[in-house]
Amino acid sequence: MTQQTTSSTRPLRVSRAQAPLSGSIRVPGDKSISHRALMFASLAKGTTHISGLLEGEDVLCTAAAMRALGADAVQEGPGQWRVSGPGVGQLKEPDNVLDMGNSGTAARLLSGILASHGMTSVMTGDASLRRRPMKRVMDPLAGTGATFLAREGGRLPMAIRGLADPKPLDYRLPVASAQVKSAVLLAGLNAVGETRVEEPVATRDHTENMLRHFGAEVSVEKTPDGGRIIRLQGRPNLVARDVAVPGDPSSAAFPLVAALLVAGSDITIFGVGLNPLRTGLFTTLQEMGAQLEILNARTEGGEPVGDLRVRASALKGVEVPPERAPSMIDEYPVLAVAAAYASGVSRFCGVEELRVKESDRLAATVALLENNGVRTAVEGNDMIVYGTAGHIPGGGKVETHMDHRLAMSASVMGLVAEKPVEIDDTSFIETSFPQYLDLMNSIGAGFVA
Repeated sequence: MTQQTTSSTRPLRVSRAQAPLSGSIRVPGDKSISHRALMFASLAKGTTHISGLLEGEDVLCTAAAMRALGADAVQEGPGQWRVSGPGVGQLKEPDNVLDMGNSGTAARLLSGILASHGMTSVMTGDASLRRRPMKRVMDPLAGTGATFLAREGGRLPMAIRGLADPKPLDYRLPVASAQVKSAVLLAGLNAVGETRVEEPVATRDHTENMLRHFGAEVSVEKTPDGGRIIRLQGRPNLVARDVAVPGDPSSAAFPLVAALLVAGSDITIFGVGLNPLRTGLFTTLQEMGAQLEILNARTEGGEPVGDLRVRASALKGVEVPPERAPSMIDEYPVLAVAAAYASGVSRFCGVEELRVKESDRLAATVALLENNGVRTAVEGNDMIVYGTAGHIPGGGKVETHMDHRLAMSASVMGLVAEKPVEIDDTSFIETSFPQYLDLMNSIGAGFVA
């Protein structure tokens, strides 16, 4: 049962599910694609119609930022947006500070756009985002000639003085990151010549897909060691094209794992994005023994999409290789819950990227489990979870650190823990998954808010 402690904090107490989860649902639109759709439509000439846009707080902050930069972004119905932009290099200097809310994706991607326009701008965000490091995008983007002024450690608020004629970048990512890669490519849109990015491991490629969708010339070359080299020809004539946003696989992860763990459950999730660089969780769960079927596979808006049927399953421990981490980086907390409920030991290799998410997500995930009686270990950049074979003790309080994925993962754990799980705050779930509690209740979760 939820107890309100302040007007802005919404704690939640989750007890073991009393019946199987069942029914059919749709999850909100893909968050990564929604941010990019608004940004690219604002840089294209003409009018783009976007359907299925995620209308969580993070994405609405992106829409507001693009309006402040001169784009016309208007909601025409639930998930339906019309966006008209002035074109590459034609954005205007904002009159006020750009508030990016909780979204590291939006802040880092927009940094690339702001660095390559002749203007001065300032970005900030909520308390969680202001703790997140931006130096990882500041350093490569400084190569365009842009200047940055931020708080210690490269943290927001951050001022950017961009150039109307930025230099093209040739950058090798030291750590795989779709956000840093995308920031560099976005900066390259307004640079004369070729921008080249090399990533050590393939990361989600929504930026490359959407650049092509709007008419940019992008090539991708695989490297012998499993990485990729992306090349973008600068100053393309981006032309408005409609975008259909698929259901977010990262959001689908929570009802999906809940259905795998709650005995007797059988649910279907319609219209989920199945980009192969985003489906590491699905692959891993199938390796653990999950009854997870992909039905009605199809392509919508240049992205693979399908329906997922999920049935309760007996899961076993698994070792996840480090090269799979970029394709499931946001799903490790809820995967850790699945591993805690499984039989045997699970090892998640190469998860250092978790340390720079909305929280230190690695430390917070360990605390989430250990506070509820599950043994874990961290060895270097690997996380180890010792499964309880269906007997998570529970009874602990989860500190979410304003991290929406930790809050939702804790809610899933509460459905199968032997004692109720206390979550300190769920208010910020709205940033990525509007009406999450209602949707989970529609399939029988029994959350009481």
